Amino acid sequence: MNLVPEFAAELLSFLPAWVQAVVWYGVVALVLFISIILMMAFLTLIERRVIGSIQARIGPNRVGPNGILQPFADVLKLLVKEIVIPSSANKILFIVAPLLALIPALCTWAVVPLWPGFTVADINAGLLYILALTSAGVYGVILAGWAANSKYAFLGAMRAAAQMVAYEIAMGFALVGVIMAAGSLNLGDIIEAQRGGFFSYFFWWLIPLFVVYFISGIAETNRAPFDVVEGESEIVAGFHVEYSGMAFAVFFVAEYVNMILISALTSVFFFGGWLSPFDGWPLPSWLAWLGAPSFIWLFIKVWFFLFCFLWFRATFPRYRYDQIMRLGWKVFIPVTLVWIAVEMLLAHYKIGPWAG
Repeated sequence: MNLVPEFAAELLSFLPAWVQAVVWYGVVALVLFISIILMMAFLTLIERRVIGSIQARIGPNRVGPNGILQPFADVLKLLVKEIVIPSSANKILFIVAPLLALIPALCTWAVVPLWPGFTVADINAGLLYILALTSAGVYGVILAGWAANSKYAFLGAMRAAAQMVAYEIAMGFALVGVIMAAGSLNLGDIIEAQRGGFFSYFFWWLIPLFVVYFISGIAETNRAPFDVVEGESEIVAGFHVEYSGMAFAVFFVAEYVNMILISALTSVFFFGGWLSPFDGWPLPSWLAWLGAPSFIWLFIKVWFFLFCFLWFRATFPRYRYDQIMRLGWKVFIPVTLVWIAVEMLLAHYKIGPWAG
């Protein structure tokens, strides 16, 4: 199997095949990494402006034209701040913890189909790979709370562990329903199984699982109204209370990268990824481009779900910790199990996605 596209192979023809593959995937990974980081940076600006608009106040508008350079000012501010490591902390784990939170979030993008025919690593067990890496992210949070040797940080880490475990199980069961509908663990195959336009998306047949998955994704990223892990009014700042400068910034980046990732995966699993909502529709020739699958459709869907993240933060009050645990264990997990049983009946009687 040719691992390098033809145009790249021609440019790198003077190199051995294995070096071509290393160079090609290195360039792709670098471009993808830079794109995600830039998207995350401007997401912080958009969040402030959106929430400011919802709450009838002005967002950042001083740095650059209309505040557009605010993300770069934030980066510069954090770069010049001193990284303080508590004297009683486990210094190695204290430094490693932020990386353990960020690296799995970035590596998960390797199996996300970005446009037709393009995935950095098109592996058959892509969904298992995603579940493994997203579960690994909790280690960074737990280690940060433990390594700091602070009661507030440790309490935040314990909250994070319990919350993430509860909602990981619900997310896993929700994805079982997606696997049953698509018949594959490959993300590209999951997208292809939703061809036929907007009403062929899994969303229509898996609405309860979509709701569970997206809300669990909000809880997994510790975003409001599930931000008791970082409850400023209760435990100062949770697991990262002792972090400063770029060490804190890495946790900040990991949170926003995970938001983008959850939005992308929600689009892939339930809304057809890069498929057009008008796919298969009898469009006039001058509108035929609307039915073509492309990265633009995935981009629009991802930003819609990112807006939902911001909207929820500006709208809902923070839940109590017992309410969050009750929702995860006593509501979401039973709902997913019941709907998996409903899917079994739909598959048996050849209804919906199983009609073919």
